[in-house]
Amino acid sequence: MDATTARIAEVNRNTKETRIRVRVNLDGTGEARLATGIGFFDHMLDQVARHGLIDLDVECQGDLHIDGHHTVEDVGITLGMAVAQAVGDKKGLVRYGHSYVPLDEALSRVVVDFSGRPGLHLHIPFTAGAIGSFDTQLTYEFFQGFVNHALVSLHIDNLKGINAHHQCETVFKAFGRALRMAMAIDPRAAGVIPSTKGSL
Repeated sequence: MDATTARIAEVNRNTKETRIRVRVNLDGTGEARLATGIGFFDHMLDQVARHGLIDLDVECQGDLHIDGHHTVEDVGITLGMAVAQAVGDKKGLVRYGHSYVPLDEALSRVVVDFSGRPGLHLHIPFTAGAIGSFDTQLTYEFFQGFVNHALVSLHIDNLKGINAHHQCETVFKAFGRALRMAMAIDPRAAGVIPSTKGSL
């Protein structure tokens, strides 16, 4: 894509709890620069970039002296805002995406719809409360923040898994691949909103 059609966005979001900058290129190569202060969370965001072929730059200064809640939730919010801006009017968008991803004993399914309506269904029966310094409950907070601001419907199901790291990683990898499918441009539908309503 040329510069006039590049799907790139940068969002800065500053509160008393977090200071965040997120830059996305939806038509990238999967390059990521990540600094949230939570190592495992950076690892998960790297999966989204790599498997979604999204260039992703995230800088966050959060109140980690309290816990990781505000950092993880607010990065989800800011990433959702950036994706919504980069997607634009959604003309020519495939719109729907899905992926199944295994990792050893774990298997997860993610389905996304760029519907213009926020909705999250998430079922991950984590076998541990924390992975490194990452509280597994914050997985929900990240995706809730994302869907509320990207305005997507998102269904996430961890179908199998014993190791919590594997459970989480399959979810984030599948999320990246589902985004990649949904955000692709369909050459057969160039300039067309993918909805019978005519708007999303």
